[in-house]
Amino acid sequence: MSEAKLTIGMPAGSLANPHRGGNLVTLLDNAGFKTKGYESGGPTHFQTVNFMYGWDGRPQEFGSQMQLGELDVSIAGDDWIKERLTELKIEYGIDAELLKVLSLKRGGVRIVGIADADDPADTTEEILKRLTSEKKLITVVSEMPYIAVDWLRTKLEAMGKLSEFNSWSVQKYKTPPKNDSGIVVYETWGKTEAKVKNGGADLGLEITQSGSALRNYGLKIIEEIMKSETGIWINPAVKKDPVKLDLLRMLLLNLHGTINAEDRVMLLFNVPAEKKERIESYLAEYNLYADEPTINPGESFAQYSIQVETVNPDIPLAKIRYELIKHGARSVDTVPLLSSISDIGVLNV
Repeated sequence: MSEAKLTIGMPAGSLANPHRGGNLVTLLDNAGFKTKGYESGGPTHFQTVNFMYGWDGRPQEFGSQMQLGELDVSIAGDDWIKERLTELKIEYGIDAELLKVLSLKRGGVRIVGIADADDPADTTEEILKRLTSEKKLITVVSEMPYIAVDWLRTKLEAMGKLSEFNSWSVQKYKTPPKNDSGIVVYETWGKTEAKVKNGGADLGLEITQSGSALRNYGLKIIEEIMKSETGIWINPAVKKDPVKLDLLRMLLLNLHGTINAEDRVMLLFNVPAEKKERIESYLAEYNLYADEPTINPGESFAQYSIQVETVNPDIPLAKIRYELIKHGARSVDTVPLLSSISDIGVLNV
């Protein structure tokens, strides 16, 4: 048997906390990839499989590590992958290709441009129009400085101002500007909003969910640059290795099954022969099965099983159970699902 392993970037921080980050620890466990050490800061070991090697690190670094071949796969947010790809392109002239192959349905955030709420201008273009008429150097603060550079340069180019503000630099906060015109982006390690509020920069680019923290600081969102979520990213070179590709597909299929099973349960119930037609008519009316209901026939009763969403406002689980009993079903049992895989077609690699 091959000893090839997938090297997987395991993100430190909130995702490693079993009570935060969408509970990644439990997700992996339910998918069949139980970890040891991950939630306590590493090193991460996969206890139930021998084909995965956990490389603990910061998701901010995974994009570069995959491009270099240190990692085959990583669990990371779209924003941090874009930040690294943008840095490689505009700072080093490297057009790296990384692929997102599965959404984990976790970690949803927005990357937004922010300004002081008292500023009469409400859009990036309006603010830049004023700034470019008043000064030669525009200052920005962000944890994602290269996305910020790309954002403003794109806006300035559309305004016909890029030739005047073509120079740019990414620096530590409040270090002397390397250029006397153009854009300076100060890289921050949190509390970006405080720096904008206190006049430390003209604009900011921030990570937010609801925007409530920004409003508390007296700031406003002037533009949404992108949405981001946690997903599985790969180095495309993995697809050229048949053994690693097969391991990757195994990983993705099992993760998909667990994500697909979230907010779903299995209902098992018995139906007397004389109630069969009535029950099946109800199931069909509300599309409560896929191809056909699963039925284990018996002499006087048949056992049915259907998958049901627990958070469907159109037909709540409580109502389904009630309606089944009302239509003649008996012994309705609700069974939690850890995984639900339809077929191999769910994979896109």
